[in-house]
Formats: sequence, C-alpha cells, structure tokens
Amino acid sequence: MMDLERYLYKQMLFSMRAFGPGHRVGGIIDHITKEFEEVRNAFAEGEPTLPEWIDVIILAFDGAWRSGATPEDICRALEHKLEVNQSRQWPDWRTADKGKAIEHIREEST
Repeated sequence: MMDLERYLYKQMLFSMRAFGPGHRVGGIIDHITKEFEEVRNAFAEGEPTLPEWIDVIILAFDGAWRSGATPEDICRALEHKLEVNQSRQWPDWRTADKGKAIEHIREEST
C-alpha cells in the first residue's frame, strides 16, 4: 500500500519549491476549477478522466497542508470524514438525478 503521509511530505516539498509558501487559496481554487472543466471535457470526449481527477486531488491536498495541517492531520481528517459519512443516512442512489449531487439526509429540526 501507498504511504499517504510520506507522499504528502514529498508533495509539500515539491509544492513549496515550485509555487512558494502561503495559503494560495485563490490560486488553488482557480486551478481546481480549471481541472474540473478538464474532467468534464475528457468525459464528454470519451477520454480517461483519471489524470484530471488526480490533478484535483493533488490540488486539494495542496490546499489542505497550506491551511496549516500536517500530513498526519490530513490523514486523520480523511479517516474521520469517512467515518462520519458512513454513519449518515443516504437516499437511494438509484432514484437520484445523475447530474446532481447526492447529499446525506439531514434530520429536521423541531
């Protein structure tokens, strides 16, 4: 298996050298937006979308560590969020609009 923490440290070093320090939130969001368009285009053209999704993941990790999180923090947060999502109620995906997000069922406040 891949060691995600080790990978994140390598990515951090590369990113600091290539793009400099700081949060860079605006630039990262702008780049992710462009990558989403590349995913759409590749899908529409019947081309593989994995390379574009990997770009999105790398950029998201870049934003995460630039927020002040360590690779260990990021890995813990990933595991925690999966546990949270697994504990939620979800609508039947078979009846969901394929072009819209499937969101968890929110409990009504009384």
